[in-house]
Amino acid sequence: MDEVVRLIVQKTGISEEQARSAAETVVSFIKSKLPPQVSSQIDNAVSGSDDRGLAAAASGLGGLFGGKG
Repeated sequence: MDEVVRLIVQKTGISEEQARSAAETVVSFIKSKLPPQVSSQIDNAVSGSDDRGLAAAASGLGGLFGGKG
């Protein structure tokens, strides 16, 4: 999540606290729209516990949008 927060701060110029709140809001929203197995991949990606980071979550989403995933 820290990587996402840093990117938001860099791109928008808002405070780290505001960026963290925005990132958490977006992640929660996305997770609410996805199946539980994909939701857990997002948790792993944003927490940094998955070495592949956000790429792992994106790969899991591929099948939902017609990709190979």
